[in-house]
Amino acid sequence: MNSPVQKQENWKSKLHHIIYKTDTRKGKVFDMIIIWAILFSILLVMLESINELDAKYHTFFNISEWVITILFSIEYILRIISVKRPKSYIFSFYGIIDLLSTIPKYLSLFIGGAHALVALRALRLLRIFRILKLVRFVGATENLGKSLKASRFKIFVFISAVLIICVIIGTIMYLVEGDASGFTSIPKAIYWAIVTLTTVGYGDIAPQTSFGQLLASLVMILGYGIIAIPTGIISAEMTKGKISDINMNTNSCPNCSEGKHIDGAKFCFKCGEEFLT
Repeated sequence: MNSPVQKQENWKSKLHHIIYKTDTRKGKVFDMIIIWAILFSILLVMLESINELDAKYHTFFNISEWVITILFSIEYILRIISVKRPKSYIFSFYGIIDLLSTIPKYLSLFIGGAHALVALRALRLLRIFRILKLVRFVGATENLGKSLKASRFKIFVFISAVLIICVIIGTIMYLVEGDASGFTSIPKAIYWAIVTLTTVGYGDIAPQTSFGQLLASLVMILGYGIIAIPTGIISAEMTKGKISDINMNTNSCPNCSEGKHIDGAKFCFKCGEEFLT
């Protein structure tokens, strides 16, 4: 006969199996309910921002948002109590996102307009990558992240060089054009150089002299070449590096919340906790 402690452990294990393991039928149903609730909540916030609709359906929007907030609050608590080490979930990436997506409605009781922050719930849709096992995208994201990290020093040097070029060009344009053309200060001329070099071109400031227009043309042409450089740096790193193994397993450890396990894993590689089958 199971002791009260064993019954509690079994209950927590079953709850963890439903909440964290997306391969099971109950787990998929649970996750899809959460995803649809997130989408509905985001839709409510978007509709509520339309003054005409808010004036007509404000009560409905408010009640619906509170229902969803309570649902997410219960889910957040269940996620905490279903793991043996709650801190591992609370301070994890998804744990922080879950908390940030839950508290805005409560904050609206004290801070006006804070309820609009519930749009942060869109971040929770990141879970869909694991739920629907879109592992190709997860693997591609990890590879991109590694490439960005490997090329960060090259990108830093490149950006520093671009900033120096913008300062030099902006200073020259300030001396050439002056106040009459809108270049009232060196910072404003540097702003023009950045906007022009990045090919954005707002058009709020434009050179009037022949030399200024010639310099602007050179900056525009230079901008097309500069835009391609960061892409080339990152692409080179992605080509150089090896493609990482794509994780097909959606098991999350009930003890430490580690989620990156290989297919067929019976134990957590991080803490050694045994998985339920």
